[in-house]
Amino acid sequence: MKRRKFLKNSSLSTAGIFSASILSACETDKKHPLVNEILKPIVIATWDVPNATNKAWQVLSETGTALDAVEQGVMIEEADINNQSVGKGGRPDREGNVTLDACIMDKDSNCGAVVCLQNIVHPISVARKVMEDTPHVMLAGKGAELFAYEKGFKKENLLSEKSKAEWIEWKKTSKYKPIINIENHDTIGMLAIDRKGDIAGACTTSGMAYKIAGRVGDSPIIGAGLFIDNEVGGATATGVGEEVVRTVGSFLIVELMRQGKTPQQACEEGVKRIISKNKEKLDFQIGFIAINKNGETGGYCIQPGFTYRVYSEKGHVNNKASSYIST
Repeated sequence: MKRRKFLKNSSLSTAGIFSASILSACETDKKHPLVNEILKPIVIATWDVPNATNKAWQVLSETGTALDAVEQGVMIEEADINNQSVGKGGRPDREGNVTLDACIMDKDSNCGAVVCLQNIVHPISVARKVMEDTPHVMLAGKGAELFAYEKGFKKENLLSEKSKAEWIEWKKTSKYKPIINIENHDTIGMLAIDRKGDIAGACTTSGMAYKIAGRVGDSPIIGAGLFIDNEVGGATATGVGEEVVRTVGSFLIVELMRQGKTPQQACEEGVKRIISKNKEKLDFQIGFIAINKNGETGGYCIQPGFTYRVYSEKGHVNNKASSYIST
């Protein structure tokens, strides 16, 4: 009996010491493998758009939501007439009409989108109205435009003199071929985590220059150009949208993160899925960025030249994405 009692007491003591040691290690050593440092708030965006990420960071710093941050962040680029791939001043389709696409998604998987929207500077805000004020996810064309007017948005000519002059010059040959990393600018996709740890995303574009009227790429398509899962993370895309749609790229990347891949690993796999479907025909650009629940980020592309901005308490940095094709 004495031996049995001794063994029982010894086992309990050993277990207590072991448990205390583990708890102590977790509390005192932030680098312990079981403990992940969570970085929040944080915002990440495709391309070098410091004004956009700065605006989003201001919202996050003032305890704003991730949803407000991404909307207000991309609005900066939509209003910039010198950015010819987003919003006002965007390059027109073959008929000379500027048509805009955008989508937005919040922490609860609510989402809204507009496609082929004309005469409205901020399609991202119209997309948010679709999400919040209608039972629908997406509105298109004239229907989206009329909805915007009903919500108080003002009609405005989006075709700048510069974009108009370039379109007139293009019509002399009417040759169409997307230019890789055009202006080092393209669709702007933005992801953010607020102080509560909630994630949201936004994506907005004027689409490919001189596209066939009515063409829609990946940018306003939930799951292709943008996807958010508040339990896992988010992803967004830039480049030739048709290729992103074929693989439902942003959804794929979030699911890869759910399976345990880092944002960087998930972005690399997302690009490689597209490459595998195109074999040797890689004369186009695709870029992905992603963020996970812990605030870890990643970015990857096919062609060199793609960059992405990150703003957090660690700083405001433009990152050169690694690419499948090296320089």
